[in-house]
Amino acid sequence: MRRIAALLPAILVSGCLVGPDYVRPPPATKPTPAYKESEPVTGAAAVFQPAQPRDGVDRGPWWQVYGDPTLDSLAAQIDVSNQNLKVFEASYRRARALVRQDQSALFPTISGTGAAQQVGTGGLRGTGTTTTVTRADSSQGQYTTGATLAWEIDVWGNLRRQIESDSAAAQASDADLANARLSAQTDLATNYFGLRISDDRKRLYEETVAAYARSMQIVQNQVDAGIVSRVDLAQAQAQYEQTRAQLINEGINRALLEHAIALLVGRAPSEIGIAPARTQLTVPTVDAGVPSTLLERRPDIAGAERRMASANAQIGVAQGAFYPQISLGASISFLAGGVGSLLQLGNAVWSVGPQLAGTLLDGGALSAQLQGARANYDATVATYRLTILTAFQQVEDALAQQRILVLQERVQRAAVAAAREAERLSLNQYRVGTVPYTTVVQTQATALAAEQTLLTIRLNRLVASANLVKALGGGWQQADLPAVTPIGGLKQADPAPPALPSPPPQPAPPQVTPTVSATR
Repeated sequence: MRRIAALLPAILVSGCLVGPDYVRPPPATKPTPAYKESEPVTGAAAVFQPAQPRDGVDRGPWWQVYGDPTLDSLAAQIDVSNQNLKVFEASYRRARALVRQDQSALFPTISGTGAAQQVGTGGLRGTGTTTTVTRADSSQGQYTTGATLAWEIDVWGNLRRQIESDSAAAQASDADLANARLSAQTDLATNYFGLRISDDRKRLYEETVAAYARSMQIVQNQVDAGIVSRVDLAQAQAQYEQTRAQLINEGINRALLEHAIALLVGRAPSEIGIAPARTQLTVPTVDAGVPSTLLERRPDIAGAERRMASANAQIGVAQGAFYPQISLGASISFLAGGVGSLLQLGNAVWSVGPQLAGTLLDGGALSAQLQGARANYDATVATYRLTILTAFQQVEDALAQQRILVLQERVQRAAVAAAREAERLSLNQYRVGTVPYTTVVQTQATALAAEQTLLTIRLNRLVASANLVKALGGGWQQADLPAVTPIGGLKQADPAPPALPSPPPQPAPPQVTPTVSATR
C-alpha cells in the first residue's frame, strides 16, 4: 500500500497531452481591404447615393429594417415553432451531453453489489407416482456485499483530447443552430417579399383587366357603328381573357408562398392567413463593412473552424492509443452468515493495485488510425477555407445585385412611363381611325410586360438585400459561441506544447459594425 501511495502522485503529476495543440490556420487567401463590388461604378451609376440615416443591422431583429409589422410578427415565431430549428437545438443538447459523458471518464467509477440467499442441502424422495419433498438436511443464510473502484489515469491525455474534440464539436453544433436560424429568417423574408409582390402583381392584373374591358367596349362601339370589323373585337376579347387567366394563375403563386411561410413558422397552412395588402416594404441598402470581419460574423465559418479544432484533437486521441493505458483498481467484499456480522473486518476480502494494458502487435491498425485522423483534419481545413471563399462570393454577388438593381429599377421606371404613354396615344389614335387595333394590342402588351418587369426588379432588390444580410452573418458574432467550460461544466487542463508542427496563428480581425440605409 505504501508503494502504491507513493506511485499515485508521480502518475498524476506526469500527465501530459499528446498530439498537436490547435492553432487556427489562415484562410486560403488574405481578405482584401474592401469588397470588389462595393466600389461605385462609372457613368449613370455614379449618381446613386444611399439615403440617410444609416441604421445598423448587426444586432437583433435585422428584418425590422423593411418596416413591415406583419413580417416582424412572423419572424418572431421562428424561434418558437420552427421544427427544423428544434432538430438543430436537440443536436446541440446531445453534443453537450456527450461532453459531460466524456468528462465523467476523468473520475473514478465506484460500483456496489449485494446479495442475500439461503443455502442448503436436501433431496427428493418418490414412491410410484407420488413425489414428496423432504426437509433439507442442513441450510444457512449467506449474505454478501462489496464495492469496486475503477479509475483510468489519463497519463497521456487521451481522455482530455477527446473532451477537447467533443467540446469543439458542440460549439460547431451551436454554430449550425445559428446558421439554421439565419437561413430560416432569410427564407421567411424572401417568401414574404414574394407574397407581397404577388399581391402587387394581382392588383396590376385587376387594373389591366378593367382597362382591357374598357378598350373592348370601345371596339364593340366601333363594330356596332360599322367602322371596324369583328376581327378587332376578337383581338380585344383574346387579350382580355388572356389577362384574366394570368390573374387567376397568380392565385396559385400566392397560395404556395403562403404555405411556405406557414411551414417556416411551424404552423399548418390552414392556420396561417395573410391578408392581401399593397407593398410598403422599405428596400434597405446594406453596407458590407470590411471583408475581414466576415470571418467573425458568419456562423457557418465558425462551425467549419470548430470542426477543424475537433479533428485536430482527434489526432491526439489517435496518438495516445500508441501508449499503454494505466488504471487503478480496488475492490472489497464481505461474506457472512448473518446481517449483523456482515461488515466485520474479519469477513472482508479486498484487493487494490494499478493495471497496465497496451497493444503489442496490431498489424499497423494504430498507425492507419493516426493517418486517417490527420487526413480528416486536412479535409476540415480545406472545408473551412472553401466556406470562407464561398462566403466572400455570396457577399460579392449580393453587393453586385444591390448596386446594379437600383440602376435597373430607375431605367425600368422610365420604360414603364414610356410604355404607358404609348398605350394611351395608340388608343386615342385608334378612336379616330388613324391606326389599326393591332397597334393598340401591341402597346398594351408592352406596357403590361414593362409593369411586370418592374415588379420583378423590385422583388429582386428585396431578395438581394436579405441575401446580403444573410451573407454577412445577420446579427451573429463568433463571440456568441458558448464557452467550452459552460458546455462541459469543467475547466480543461492547459494543453501541453504541440507534438506536431502547426501553422502560425491567425490574428483576430478588427471588429466593424455594418450599417444599413433605406431607399424607396
